[in-house]
Amino acid sequence: MDDLDPQGAFELLPEATQRLVRTVDRLGDDELGEPSGLPDWTRAHVVAHLALNSEGLAGVLQGRMAGEPTTMYPSDDARSADIEELAAGDRAELRERFLAGTTLVTDAVDHFPDEWWGETFERTPGGRVIRYAAIPGMRLREVEIHHVDLAAGFDPTGWSDAFAAHLITAMVKREPSDEGFRVLATDLARTWEVGSPDETTVSGPAGDLAWWLTGRPPADSLTCSTGDLPRVKAW
Repeated sequence: MDDLDPQGAFELLPEATQRLVRTVDRLGDDELGEPSGLPDWTRAHVVAHLALNSEGLAGVLQGRMAGEPTTMYPSDDARSADIEELAAGDRAELRERFLAGTTLVTDAVDHFPDEWWGETFERTPGGRVIRYAAIPGMRLREVEIHHVDLAAGFDPTGWSDAFAAHLITAMVKREPSDEGFRVLATDLARTWEVGSPDETTVSGPAGDLAWWLTGRPPADSLTCSTGDLPRVKAW
C-alpha cells in the first residue's frame, strides 16, 4: 500500500507510540538536555513538541465534537514559545505532558463521528486548511520521524514497510525538490516519481529513502544513478 487511509494510519499508531515511550523513558533528565538530531533543539524540545502536537491535534477533534471548531495552534509564534517553555521547564512536567499526550489523539479519534472526517480545520487562524481525516497520518508521522530525531538509538530501519511507503508518498506529494527524479525502494521493489523525472533514479531501502525525503541527511545506503543525490528541501 503506497498510502495509508485514516484507519490504516490509526492502526499503526499504538505500536509506534509504545516504541517512542520506551525510548523517552530510558532517557535520564540530563540526557533530555542533550542535542537532538534537529538543529538548535535538545531532546527535550523534541519531546515537548510531541506533547504539544498531540494536544493540538486532539484539541481540534474535541473542539469539533463540542461544536466549537478551533485551530491546532493560536499562531506559529505561540507554538514555538510553548515548545521552548515546556522544554526548559521541570522535567517531571515535561514527562507528564508527553505521556498524557500519547493517548489524547487515539481517544479523540475513537469518538470522532465518521461523517465529519471529510470536514476541515485550520492549522493556525487563516493558515493551512487540513482535513480531519489527515490527523491519524499526521500524528503517526510526528511519532515515527521525531522518534528518530531524538538521536537515542532508534533509526528508520525500525519503521514498518507500510509506514516507510506511506512517508515516501507523503513526502513526494510535497514536491521536495526542484529536480525531477525517480525513487526506487529496493526492499519493496516499488518506485515513486518526484516532479518530472529524467534518467535520475535514487535507490535504497524504503526507510532510508523516506528519511532522506524529509530533508534529513542521507544514509550511506542511498545511491543515485547520475552521481550526487538531488537536493531535497527541509520538511
